[in-house]
Amino acid sequence: MKDSYRHKGLRKRLVREVKAKGISDTRILEVIGKIPRHFFLDSGFDDWAYKDVAFPIGEDQTISQPYTVAYQTQLLKVHQKDRIMEIGTGSGYQAAVLYELGARVYSIERQETLYVRTKGLLEKLGYGGIRTFLGDGFQGLERYAPFDKILLTAAPKSMPETLISQLESGGIIVFPMGKKDDAQQMIRITNTKPKLTIEKFDYFRFVPMVKGVRKR
Repeated sequence: MKDSYRHKGLRKRLVREVKAKGISDTRILEVIGKIPRHFFLDSGFDDWAYKDVAFPIGEDQTISQPYTVAYQTQLLKVHQKDRIMEIGTGSGYQAAVLYELGARVYSIERQETLYVRTKGLLEKLGYGGIRTFLGDGFQGLERYAPFDKILLTAAPKSMPETLISQLESGGIIVFPMGKKDDAQQMIRITNTKPKLTIEKFDYFRFVPMVKGVRKR
């Protein structure tokens, strides 16, 4: 795998584009400028890696648009050593962003083929500290709960109650919510016991969140 001067230049351009769209957290911009996003796509798609668009990665999944990754991450308010559960490992790029921000990342993928491929890739790229799991994202990881933060990279139709119950007091969950054929609204819930604080943000398009595990 090669990270050339050209790739670095494309990343700088991408950072400027994402910043112009409203991402203000300099740590997130620095991480986007650091991580070779083309490593997370099949070879031959280098140019697509640095366009601000989503891109298919197989198994009916996509690598999220860079702006979307930055947007969700900014809403999550990541701190050093936060324990973060990610639902939907996908390409592994979002998990790498969280890890580079100093988080302890626990990531669940329901597609076994994608899980095996991405787990190997993350280890190869030096992200072996990201803990990956094959499982049903709706169930979360009760044995490792509670988490400081939870991030969903697929859209449930309604509030993911089981996942919310795995939040630490004061913890935050960020997720898109809505039906498959509609734009989904980004939601942030803070566990401000004894009640939840619910905030609603912009609309995006995500793949739907699906129950169960898909074996290869």
